[in-house]
Amino acid sequence: MTEATEPATARRRPTAKRVVQALVSVALVVGIFVIAIPRIADYHDVWATIADLTPLELWSLVALMLLNLVTYWLANKAALPGLRLWQSAVVTQTTTSVANTVPAGGAVAVGLTYQILGSWGFTRSRISLYVLVTGVWNVFTKLALPLVSLGLLAITGQLTSALVIAALVGVLVLIVAVVLFGLLLWKKAFALRIGNGLGRVVSWVRRLIRRGPVTGWGEAAVRFRKQTIQLVAGRWPWLTGSTVFSHLALYLVLLFSLRDVGVSEHAVSWAQVLAVFAFGRLISALPITPGGLGVIELGYIGGLVAAGGDEPRVVAAVLLFRVLTYGVQIPLGGFTYLIWRAKRGWRVAPGEEPGLSTAVAAE
Repeated sequence: MTEATEPATARRRPTAKRVVQALVSVALVVGIFVIAIPRIADYHDVWATIADLTPLELWSLVALMLLNLVTYWLANKAALPGLRLWQSAVVTQTTTSVANTVPAGGAVAVGLTYQILGSWGFTRSRISLYVLVTGVWNVFTKLALPLVSLGLLAITGQLTSALVIAALVGVLVLIVAVVLFGLLLWKKAFALRIGNGLGRVVSWVRRLIRRGPVTGWGEAAVRFRKQTIQLVAGRWPWLTGSTVFSHLALYLVLLFSLRDVGVSEHAVSWAQVLAVFAFGRLISALPITPGGLGVIELGYIGGLVAAGGDEPRVVAAVLLFRVLTYGVQIPLGGFTYLIWRAKRGWRVAPGEEPGLSTAVAAE
């Protein structure tokens, strides 16, 4: 192969990979919605259940959906001093829409995050800290929720042996994650070692796919440690509270969807719903399909039916929940993208970085 053809081949490989990923995602989503879910409940019965909702039930779900959206804006605002609430709404909804629709949308959404926040004057280092801190807090919350839910099931006498095993695995994963994060923040030397260690692991994985090694992860971990300590020192209560609240608000949308379509507390208790929701949130962390489309629905349906829910009603509630918390966000993200493009007054010239202090910026 000549030097002239090597770059063209290198370009074709990522393109081919993305095409394969897209085809696999589409096939999986179609298989779930066309084959798997109809075997659980007929869509005609599902639609009839949804159509029976009263205006009060429907609008109460819309209100919960809006509350859920606002909690995301507050959580992201907490992680980036100087970010105003409506700016947080624009960057959150726009990037969420991309993550929910594009194969490997999470990576694309991160790139768009840098572009949007950079246009408002935030430096790359502050944006990187924002992305990492919100990611860490979300991961910790997703790991902690199953443990909390299983504890509540134990208190109410609904815990099974299979769930105990899952709880033990979850405890170990959470302990490892918290210890590593704690060591990273405790001492500079630990941050350097953890960063270099993760760099070696990533480099080994990249070698398997014939990619070059990564470098500078130790130094990056040291910088991240210093910046995180400065950010978290004064804002951890707000950051933690808003992150937990955002997850609980999402849970309430699922719980009320179930109750409104007729899945009673006797059939599936609130604690069982929380457990299914918590483990479903873990599934959402896996980039199988954009926004977990199809996979999350199937996971929620399977868990709630196993807990005792009526199949058509459970399917109706889960699909209604996903329309409100996934489907609505896609067109909303397109609208906020247009706001970002049009709102020139928010643009900041280079060197005029907003919110240099850790105090909450005035709205």
